[in-house]
Amino acid sequence: MKLNSLVFGSCFFFMIGCAEDKKQLKNEEKAQLTDKVIVGNTAELPFPVYDYEGLEPLLNQNDGKTYIVNFWATWCKPCLEEMPYFQQIYEEQRNNNVELILVSLDMPSMWEKRLVPYVEKKGLKGKLVILDDPKMNEWIPKINKDWGGGIPATLIYNEKERAFYEKGFSYDGLNTELQKFLK
Repeated sequence: MKLNSLVFGSCFFFMIGCAEDKKQLKNEEKAQLTDKVIVGNTAELPFPVYDYEGLEPLLNQNDGKTYIVNFWATWCKPCLEEMPYFQQIYEEQRNNNVELILVSLDMPSMWEKRLVPYVEKKGLKGKLVILDDPKMNEWIPKINKDWGGGIPATLIYNEKERAFYEKGFSYDGLNTELQKFLK
């Protein structure tokens, strides 16, 4: 899907810039920043809302773990179809230093009425965050230069390598790709 035809257009994203230069922060300071809620009045949400600068430290951790970062939304049928596979893989591999980060691209109007109930009903595990940043023409290529902006999309990375997938996964497909990182 082309970037300019993204369903999750900038009309519902808000952005509050950070004044700090996070690139100079130590890993410990980056970890502390990722626990801060960056955008708007989200006191009633059970997970943090970030702009891209707030999310970026989660995409670049060098702590000996392998990260599966899934970009998804509750309005995306292929995203919901693959979610059980991410949950199963995470349960099976979490003791092997595998972390799952679910980055919701749901619209703010959906957070309380759709996203929160879905997460609670399905009992999703892993770290769930919301990305709310209207400057997707800037942040999408920072995640992957070839990403057209379609979801589902997944980043798998560790200290040694990174791979980006703009597609849905089956259990076997996700497990096969993850195993390349666990060798």
